[in-house]
Amino acid sequence: MLDTLDAAAVRRWCAGGLVALKRHQGEIDHLNVYPVPDGDTGTNLVLTLTSAQQALAMDLDTLPDDGPTPHGQALRLMAQGALLGARGNSGVILAQILRGFADALATVPVVRGRAVAVALRTAATAAYAAVVAPVEGTLLSVVAAAAGAAERADRDELGPVVRAAADEAVRALDRTPQQLPALARARVVDAGGRGLCLLLDALVEVVTEERPARPAVAPGPIQPPAVAVRGSGSPTYAYEVQYLLDAEPAAVDRLRAQLVALGDSLTVVGDGATTGGTWNVHVHVNDVGAAIEAGVAAGRPHRITVTRFADPPTSPAAARPDPAPEGRAAVVVATGAGIVELFTAAEATVVPGSPAPNELLNAVRATGAASVVVLPNDALTQAMASDAVEEAYRFGVKVSVVPTQSPVQALAALAVRDPGRRFEDDVIAMAEAAGACRYAEICHASREALTIAGPCRKGDVLALVDGEVHLIGSDLLDTCTAVVDRMLGGGGELVTLLAGADAPEGLTEAVREHVSRSWPFVEVHVYPGGQPRYPLLVGVE
Repeated sequence: MLDTLDAAAVRRWCAGGLVALKRHQGEIDHLNVYPVPDGDTGTNLVLTLTSAQQALAMDLDTLPDDGPTPHGQALRLMAQGALLGARGNSGVILAQILRGFADALATVPVVRGRAVAVALRTAATAAYAAVVAPVEGTLLSVVAAAAGAAERADRDELGPVVRAAADEAVRALDRTPQQLPALARARVVDAGGRGLCLLLDALVEVVTEERPARPAVAPGPIQPPAVAVRGSGSPTYAYEVQYLLDAEPAAVDRLRAQLVALGDSLTVVGDGATTGGTWNVHVHVNDVGAAIEAGVAAGRPHRITVTRFADPPTSPAAARPDPAPEGRAAVVVATGAGIVELFTAAEATVVPGSPAPNELLNAVRATGAASVVVLPNDALTQAMASDAVEEAYRFGVKVSVVPTQSPVQALAALAVRDPGRRFEDDVIAMAEAAGACRYAEICHASREALTIAGPCRKGDVLALVDGEVHLIGSDLLDTCTAVVDRMLGGGGELVTLLAGADAPEGLTEAVREHVSRSWPFVEVHVYPGGQPRYPLLVGVE
């Protein structure tokens, strides 16, 4: 049993919570009847925690420059990732819960039981503050009950406190139908609260190394909830609008007042910055344009999504439920305008980065093909793709996943695709081509860290080869040419360079000229990739 909650435990908690949410995603979607019976709360929670997990994965076991402790830094990364990727009302509230938890523990030297109790109370207070019109019988009631139980435990031993919080959360979840008539009518418990219970149980398992024994939650009589129930929509408002907003706190206060007059289910959470900062805004409205214009007046809205409640969430796939008997297709997960254009030109269907299993499944079914190959381009999406494969077989679609870790590997795989081969043989050929392509990612260190290539400082240039840091430099071009030389030293006939969104002008041409001088028999292909965070992606075949 752990005595304290350290950075490694935070990472295991996030990973374990995500696994639990994925396992129960369909169940939580079935429970979802409030505030709108749209059958997507489980999916939204998975997407939110997936973003948190990715934020932790981007961190190289850092040593904070100042302020937070290592565990506090991990918690803040988790909270920031959840904020940026939060989907739906429950996802936004969960992001605020994680932020409150992180804020309370960021500078606490050693996290024991009483500190966790304080963190849960801070999280509950922050969650209530994020919702303009809090309603009992929801995720809010569950987190408040968990905080109260942790406070009543009143001890420093970590295990008993997190157990008390998780047990009381389950009891509070059971009480939600008594507090909210919509749940009582549907004979279900609150979907968001169920998700929080799973997350707290994951924390118990990390701390005690024992999984809490819980009875299965009955999904109630809603059949089939994900499509038929959603068709009822909101009784008052027809659209869900959500966006990230870069704005000053004072402008956000004015925005809240404007959105209150436009709709309901308003939730606004921020990253805690005293000036500037990023906010996640969620509201149900009838006037979509007014909700977005209010965001424009307040600051810079981006990643805007609008959902019409009358539309079923699976509508792209539902339009073509029966796959073509002989057709083949490829689905690629990618981010960056240039990269998307490359895959589109290769006749692949592109799904934006960080998709949920149902988004991948919808993309697979929407191709209308009988046989589909999926190229995930990162390890986390690869695991999700495996879930989508299992679901696709139920619809008569044969799906195989080529385990690509980078867009350059996916390009190599698509280059050898041959519809004249048997599908299984074609997948093997694509996998072999991807495996024969080594890949590198060049980025800047966000903070001081200890890597397998040695210590780095904030701002240093890092060259990662096949996911591991191989070189640390101070000059971007020098590091790029050095890593290409190192990769070609092991052999290679073709180099692919993808310029990132923030790549300085002339970077890829300078690398190309270097390769032409130093490796005259090597062919070089250069493309504008537009990918974030990495000024250059390199593939060597």
